[in-house]
Amino acid sequence: MVSKLALFVLHLLGWELIGQRPTCKKYVMVGAPHTSNWDFLYFYLGALAFDIRISFMIKNSVFRGPLGPILRWMGGIPIDRSQRNNLVEQMVQAFEQREELALLIPPSGTRRRTDYWKSGFYYIALGAKVPLVLAIMDFEKKEVGIQRVYEPTGDIKRDMDVIRSVYEPVAAKFPHEKSRVRLRQEDEPRGRAAGPAIAATRGERASEERGEALREKKPAA
Repeated sequence: MVSKLALFVLHLLGWELIGQRPTCKKYVMVGAPHTSNWDFLYFYLGALAFDIRISFMIKNSVFRGPLGPILRWMGGIPIDRSQRNNLVEQMVQAFEQREELALLIPPSGTRRRTDYWKSGFYYIALGAKVPLVLAIMDFEKKEVGIQRVYEPTGDIKRDMDVIRSVYEPVAAKFPHEKSRVRLRQEDEPRGRAAGPAIAATRGERASEERGEALREKKPAA
């Protein structure tokens, strides 16, 4: 009933649902482009229409107030952003502890244009050994849904070429604010490109070292 209602609302707003529901129980859902506050609403409606219960990361301090139970019901996962705790490691552990988890991450990390996506989504998928579900929201075509399910290989440039092929053609609500589909590691000298740059955490260097370790543990494709 909920999925049918969500699909009805999407159609009422003039949007179409595309793609198919992933068959896997655990994955990182990449949500892009992200240029407005409306993006989450459409992604959330699309997920409900697919009968997917998406989860998303929020700093743990928000859960201490009256919004805590509501956020948990909506799928919020509290994260500790202190220097001693690593975002990638926390989410890898969350995947290990759950039988099902669809983690939605907007990789640009902001509604404004950036030259690089944040790499957390990529290293979480590698560390947890789960696929990336490439979900799009095209404001020109008024389509929301899933374009592709992709298993990251650990070859960051090769993987990002695949991801770029999905997201570069997609029209954002505010095209001038659409972030470039690229990770900083792709432009680093060879040998440094494996370490993730997770700017959302204060312990950025620790995150990079953890991402390097996770990549080394990933079996070759």
